[in-house]
Amino acid sequence: MAPPAPTRVLRAPDGPASEAVLSLADEGPVVSVGIPRRQVAFGRRDRRRAGYDRAREIAERRGFEPVERAVGGRAVAFDGATTVAFARAEPVGRERTGIADRYDRLLGDVADGLAGLGVAVEPGEPENSFCPGSHSLSGEDGKLAGVAQRVRADAAVAAGVLLVTAADDLTDALAAVYGALDVPFDPETVGSVAAAGGPRDATRVRRRLEDALTGDGPVEVVDTAGDGAGDG
Repeated sequence: MAPPAPTRVLRAPDGPASEAVLSLADEGPVVSVGIPRRQVAFGRRDRRRAGYDRAREIAERRGFEPVERAVGGRAVAFDGATTVAFARAEPVGRERTGIADRYDRLLGDVADGLAGLGVAVEPGEPENSFCPGSHSLSGEDGKLAGVAQRVRADAAVAAGVLLVTAADDLTDALAAVYGALDVPFDPETVGSVAAAGGPRDATRVRRRLEDALTGDGPVEVVDTAGDGAGDG
């Protein structure tokens, strides 16, 4: 029996990007976990809102570069220091099925990684959270992580954002951006790894999360410059 194909780990300086991980997923799973530069990444639904241009201007004025991401979901913010982005891509069959399974497996692995850091989370989110959606993880103090997904003919990627600390400028930027988009948002729902009893070191969290998403099989590291847009 042939040995299993290694999970390729993409280490991009600016964090994972959907196109980069999808381009490598033709032969097997690809994982990328990083700390993107300071930005607000808008989803496809945001671009259809009347206040989208104003939201981009607000983000830029606050020092967050406005970028667009390929996966679904609402806008997410990265402060360049305390916010971790993660993604896992894998090939899909002609039926393009397995969407729910990919969500469940990714969220389960993220939860396991956080448990190894002493952080307990549950599926779900408080009302009016950032990047609202049913595929989220929350602790006692609020939402820590949200996941979105993109499926194309040959591969699928599930990607998300994890808040290591809830930086005030990040929360304030999200409130202003969501206000411009006319999307309900309660800043009090923003949780973090640190507030849930975990470490404040984003690099440590990134490494633990990468281990959780790659599993126990063989790993092949691929370095890349990335395209600079974090996903979540």
